[in-house]
Amino acid sequence: MTAHRGRADVVVLGLARGGVPVGWEIAAALQAPLDVFLVRKLGVPGWPELAMGAIASGGGLVVNDQLIRSLGISSEQLDATIGRETDELRRREVAYRGGHPVVDLGGREVILVDDGIATGASMFAALQAVRASDPARVVVAVPVGPRSAYRRLRAETDEVVFAVMPDRFEAVGQVFADFHQITDDEVRAALATPTVPSGP
Repeated sequence: MTAHRGRADVVVLGLARGGVPVGWEIAAALQAPLDVFLVRKLGVPGWPELAMGAIASGGGLVVNDQLIRSLGISSEQLDATIGRETDELRRREVAYRGGHPVVDLGGREVILVDDGIATGASMFAALQAVRASDPARVVVAVPVGPRSAYRRLRAETDEVVFAVMPDRFEAVGQVFADFHQITDDEVRAALATPTVPSGP
């Protein structure tokens, strides 16, 4: 990824919350601006850790129709979950950005960063929303994920970087010494810390 270093057309988007600290490290190494990109998992009713889809800033929506059918989830349940997570997405937009709009992505090289990929629902929702902004290229960069997700992303993006692809992928946290839940304050602190050197 060093080919992206110091280029004026590159922007790093960290998926909130866990992708922001990882995105900060990448943005600082590349001397590129960092912004937050909001994605919310759509958890299965009664089993919120299982994603039946995801929504993203700018209207990205991905749903797993096969999972929804197999679990008998009604359209009313899906709509209620989308409504609840949309409210939380908007709350976080204000909390992290304070009313500032997302950086213009048109014609730019966008590097989408998360702390890892499991099912890929969040990243695919983010990709859908980012593509609608007409970037020149989209790169996905994460510390860890399964080979199956890597193959799917290769078909949807211009470049994919996984630092680690374990032979036995169990969870994103398996490669981290510290995998605590990132707080809103940590996101705001990362966004307030410059990644681009100022002046000569």
